[in-house]
Amino acid sequence: MIDKKQLKKEQIIQSALELFAAKGFYNTTIPDIALAVKMSVGNMYNYFTSKDVLAKEIIKYISVYLGQKLREINEEDISTKEKTRKIVEIYFKIASLKPEMIDYFLRIYLSNREVFKDGCEGMICVNEFVTEIMIYFEEGVKCGDLREQDFFSAFGLFMGYLGGMVFLKGENILPRELDAYIDDISHNIYKALSV
Repeated sequence: MIDKKQLKKEQIIQSALELFAAKGFYNTTIPDIALAVKMSVGNMYNYFTSKDVLAKEIIKYISVYLGQKLREINEEDISTKEKTRKIVEIYFKIASLKPEMIDYFLRIYLSNREVFKDGCEGMICVNEFVTEIMIYFEEGVKCGDLREQDFFSAFGLFMGYLGGMVFLKGENILPRELDAYIDDISHNIYKALSV
């Protein structure tokens, strides 16, 4: 049995995600979102009590989605080098197929920290994604492929590469599609993190 309320909630999240990514958090209104999902503003509040609450639910939704993709890679019996490539590949694929997800993370979540201060402190709202990156690092160190280092330094390097490339693509600066850079970026990340 399909839960209609859950389906509607996911539809609202997807529509809001696209609107926030395209127009920005402050330029998107609840009436804009309600119109996109063809429901009344009053009914919207039955699902989300405020735009801030919706914004937090969206970042959690993205984290769960990305975390699941990384969990699948972490569970594979492959080398850390291969995992690095697969993580870069899936991130770039998501950035190409669902650009609103990565745009939301880069342009809304990281740029409007005041919206996420209550209930999303630190990395609470992105813990599924961050946990899988931690597991990748821990397993890479444990098997001797990656060197022991501060998590945030390693995380910053990894995400800096990925976020930077996606940002450049979004600004139409890259001369080629993202997937053309998978080998070089994964090689650079692995070399920077390896023993």
